[in-house]
Formats: sequence, structure tokens, C-alpha cells
Amino acid sequence: MPKELEIVDGLGFSEDLRRVYCPDEEMRDRDGLAHRLPRYFYKVPDWDAALNVRLTPHFDLWEFMICDYKEHPLATQYPRYIPCAVSLIAAALEVVRAEFNSYVHIAANGGYRSPCHQLSTYASPHCWATAANIYRIADEYLEDQEKIEKYKRVAERAVYGLWVRPYGLTVNFTSDQLHLDLGYSLFLPSNIGAQHDGK
Repeated sequence: MPKELEIVDGLGFSEDLRRVYCPDEEMRDRDGLAHRLPRYFYKVPDWDAALNVRLTPHFDLWEFMICDYKEHPLATQYPRYIPCAVSLIAAALEVVRAEFNSYVHIAANGGYRSPCHQLSTYASPHCWATAANIYRIADEYLEDQEKIEKYKRVAERAVYGLWVRPYGLTVNFTSDQLHLDLGYSLFLPSNIGAQHDGK
């Protein structure tokens, strides 16, 4: 990383930002189970920083931040905030990429999504920055059952505990991408104390 990103406590956000990111609040999944949302975020000052922060040898921060009109406008204005757990999914994808032995492409809205994103109708690991949707591997678009199931097997073998949605057309299935996630992981970097002590 050319420059360390500042780690911020979401409880210190302005009232408007707290409504968008809902730090440390509960969000329910499809089964009604409550999960506590992330409290600590990397502060991304501008697009240049997003382009130049390398999370792993083959994944940059910007790849997990691409959203379209479905994201809340305040979550697309700089500075932007992304849960620190994005480092975990990037590390998992690095291992998966090595097994694929090729480039992988994260879809728009396929990385971090705020709790106010239009697709965030329930607690999804995307709101924790611990999920990624892959729409293409090398030159192969994942748009049929054979490809999705082939790469699903490889990804699950690569990282123990990584959940990959099966092929299908109903809830919790996928038909046009590879959804991988690490669940509802709350991640507190060990250097946060040093950052706050220095202020």
C-alpha cells in the first residue's frame, strides 16, 4: 500500500452518514436472525486512493467499491467508507484466483454495498464487505450452470469455510455470477489503537 488508509469509528459519523452506514446496528437476514453491522471503516479520501490501494497482489480497493444508481448517493460521495473486513474477502479471492490460474472480475454492486443500497433488503454479507460477485473469469462469462458449478467447486476447495452459492433461479441461488462470501465477519485491525493513540 503506498499510503495507509485512516481507520474510523462509524459511531463518530455525522447523523446523515450514520443513517446510511448504520454502524454497530442490527440488521436481520432472510431467516430473521439479527447480525451486528460493521463499526470500523477504512476512510477512502478520493478515487485516486481507491485506485492506488492494493489490498492483495491482484486486487485493488476500487474493485470492491463499484456501484451504480442502486447505491445511496451519500455512500458514493468522497470521502467514502468501506468496512475493514474488505481485507478478508480480498485475501480469500487471492487464494481463489490462484486456483483459477486466471484473472477474475468483480461485478458492479458485487463488492461492498451499504445497508441503504437498494439490493440490501436483508442482511447480506455484502454489507459487511465480506462478499464478492464474480461475473467473469479470464474470458469466460459465468452465465450457465456448467461454468458456475465448475468454478464453485474450485473456490470451495481453495478456501475452507468460503460459501459459494449454487446454480439456480430462486433465492440463495445464482444463474449469472459466482457469489462467494465469508459470512458476517466483524474485523478490527490490530493497528487501530496505534492510529487513535497518535491523535
